[in-house]
Amino acid sequence: MNKSCLIEKVFVGLSFAFVFIACDSEYTPKRKGYNRLDLPNHEYQALADTLPYYFEYSKHAKLLSDTSYISNKDWVEIYYPSLLANIHITYVSLKKTDLKELIEDAYFLTSKHQIKASAINDNILVTPSGKTVSIAELEGDVPSQFQFYTTDSVKHFFRGALYFNTKVQNDSLAPAIEYVKLDIMNLINTLEWRE
Repeated sequence: MNKSCLIEKVFVGLSFAFVFIACDSEYTPKRKGYNRLDLPNHEYQALADTLPYYFEYSKHAKLLSDTSYISNKDWVEIYYPSLLANIHITYVSLKKTDLKELIEDAYFLTSKHQIKASAINDNILVTPSGKTVSIAELEGDVPSQFQFYTTDSVKHFFRGALYFNTKVQNDSLAPAIEYVKLDIMNLINTLEWRE
């Protein structure tokens, strides 16, 4: 047997051995990982006095004017750049609009998420300043996870909704959702009307 033929047979033999050894172990796929979110401590700042309401919002967020085509001068967005989250704030003076219509609209906007929501939990709370707030917490892969409104029934109607501008599923966003919910609760508890 010549030397090149022997090398060829050894090479083929080793190749088969590697194939059998490699195929002998089971492959286990790795689980999908969750995004790591480094969430800062909650710190708040006062809203400028150019609006008919006052509240404290996160120092880690930017206050922006609402740029939607239906916005008005008293609507704002609280934008969290590191989380790609927005809290849309709308305000309506009841001098020009029917309160019943605004409340129906708030429930309608929340109910639009029923298609994807696994649950919508409605709660009523009273703030330290005596305001009654209706809160809707939405579960499942919905675009808006938290919505609320409050009114004094005479002059002011104030509504907010949380949105994340990302395709990440809400179970992965859970820490960020809970983080922003605490900021929204602070906003609600510090809300005051400016006459």
